[in-house]
Amino acid sequence: MDNELILYDRIEAIKTTINKYGQDRFYLSFSGGKDSTVTHYLLDMALPGNKIPRVFSNTGIEYNAIVKYVREISKLDDRFIVIYPRKNIRDTLEDVGYPFKSKDHSSKVRMWQSGSRAKSVVDYVESNDDFTCPAKLKYQFTDDFKLKVSEFCCREFKKNPFHDYEKVAKRRIAITGMRTSEGGERTKLNCLSFRNGRIRKFHPLVKVTDEWEDWFIQKYNIQLCELYYPPYNFKRTGCKGCPYNINLRKELEVLHNYLPNEEKQCEYIWKPVYDEYRRIGYRLKTKKGKRLF
Repeated sequence: MDNELILYDRIEAIKTTINKYGQDRFYLSFSGGKDSTVTHYLLDMALPGNKIPRVFSNTGIEYNAIVKYVREISKLDDRFIVIYPRKNIRDTLEDVGYPFKSKDHSSKVRMWQSGSRAKSVVDYVESNDDFTCPAKLKYQFTDDFKLKVSEFCCREFKKNPFHDYEKVAKRRIAITGMRTSEGGERTKLNCLSFRNGRIRKFHPLVKVTDEWEDWFIQKYNIQLCELYYPPYNFKRTGCKGCPYNINLRKELEVLHNYLPNEEKQCEYIWKPVYDEYRRIGYRLKTKKGKRLF
């Protein structure tokens, strides 16, 4: 489809959905990244003068440049709101468990560590297809593996603060910039997400490609966070040093070269996971005792 036609389609989808349910029920979950920035501008194109809040969760593991970017935008736009998590990062990770490999893998390990031998867990461990546990990580489903693992990191630092905001603001429908092309669990996304028969999330970019986003950003001269430009050249931004990132080694190398203090922060926060990654040569490596990011 032509880029202009996709733009028209997305604008119409935003108009139709938000007008149907009412502006006062929506807020934009704003991460400061590429997708949520594009969504921010699309909302204003579709609904000029809208008062929909842009809500940013400053988890403490956001890149400094992202926090700076949000602050700069906020100076010119009072719709931006900053919220914070309830708990200390390291204490929370020690309590609920660390992320490892992916949300699905972390969930299965958590279930195993809690004593579950549900079919979904057993199949994940014992099967050998592309969607089950890699052979290198099957040792985690034994009593010898002591690191507490779970998928609850995002819940504690992202979802819960947003839920708190929703209760206070009485805005229950989150607009996100999530896209199916990002892979993982997001491949299952629909444009609208419902819970108990009620709309809870709206994903207007759900089927948008990287190429279309790049076209839109260039056409409308949208300024992204500096991390998307040289010398950093990030493709995505999220939680700093997140162990779920399949390109974690490259990310840490960039931090080492340009943002060493933030690299140190990552090494402190995620140390138990990074240590295990390096021990087994998964995503991060060592050579003759020397750390290779």
